[in-house]
Amino acid sequence: MAYQYPYPHPAVTTDVAVFTLREQQLQLLLIRRAQDPFIGQWALPGGFLEIDEDLESCAKRELQEETGVSDLYIEQLYTFGQPNRDPRERVISVTYYALVPPDKLTLSAGSDATEAAWFPLNNLPDLAFDHKEIILLARERLAAKTLYSTIAFQLMPDTFTLSELQSVYEILRNEKLDKRNFRKWVLGLDRLEETGGKRRNGNHRPAKIYRVTNPDRVEIIR
Repeated sequence: MAYQYPYPHPAVTTDVAVFTLREQQLQLLLIRRAQDPFIGQWALPGGFLEIDEDLESCAKRELQEETGVSDLYIEQLYTFGQPNRDPRERVISVTYYALVPPDKLTLSAGSDATEAAWFPLNNLPDLAFDHKEIILLARERLAAKTLYSTIAFQLMPDTFTLSELQSVYEILRNEKLDKRNFRKWVLGLDRLEETGGKRRNGNHRPAKIYRVTNPDRVEIIR
């Protein structure tokens, strides 16, 4: 005789806040829902955990199915479990945030999404479920992690100048940084290497071009 579990089992989903830099702004990837609840509204990519998969695999699968985006840095953020967060049933969401460089973006909606698009963080549409709360927490985590890790490098193209890298840090931290101090700090991390090339921007002197020595890793730096 099969064992009868005495407790109800909530459903589990994963939701992913995907960030990139476009038009000198931090932008977020959203999908337009094709099904109830909240049909037609914008939401984070995500969906229900299958019985035979782990959480990160679920997050990556849903992201690929709904947006066409894959092969990106992804990290677990937080678990959201308010009893009334989903009108269908008791749903617990294990959330993630992810970063993708702007030169590696190809979107294609699918699965239960009719559309996938990028939105500036300061101009988001009305969102389904509690996804606004998820996004706010992901944004705070991302900004904080730039202070003690190399996570900002995940938004960089294969090669870049130090000025371009500083601009990314300023966008993520939402503050201006002193040029001399930033360069001393970032070169002191010993995580960049010169390519031997240079790039001219306007009338300024050509700037050295760098690359990240370990682009597939996010490292703690203090």
